Amino acid sequence: MSVKFLWYPKCSTCKKAKKWLEDNGIQFEERDIKEDNPSFEELSEWYGHSGLPLKKFFNTSGLKYKELGLKDKLPEMTDDEQLRLLSTDGMLVKRPLLITGDKVLTGFREAEWKSLIE
Repeated sequence: MSVKFLWYPKCSTCKKAKKWLEDNGIQFEERDIKEDNPSFEELSEWYGHSGLPLKKFFNTSGLKYKELGLKDKLPEMTDDEQLRLLSTDGMLVKRPLLITGDKVLTGFREAEWKSLIE
């Protein structure tokens, strides 16, 4: 199984998630979300596979999200506009992201990750 792990190395939750992957012997492809932010095409595909509301892909507690006033702007934007915005800056994207085949998880909740990997 191919596992992609998108993270921000300075994020404590991301560090915890990475340690969990390593402790469980899970091989993964690591990617710094700030240095190599997801493309519009990747985000569109992941969103389509996730079954999650698009808002779950936004880092709603991040400075950039607040600076841009996205809490008020997102409801007025189309999915396409939101995905394009996400693709402009990795710091807008909820992290960590775990992608396995056609499954996608945002954030780190150990029970969800465990059920996805098993």
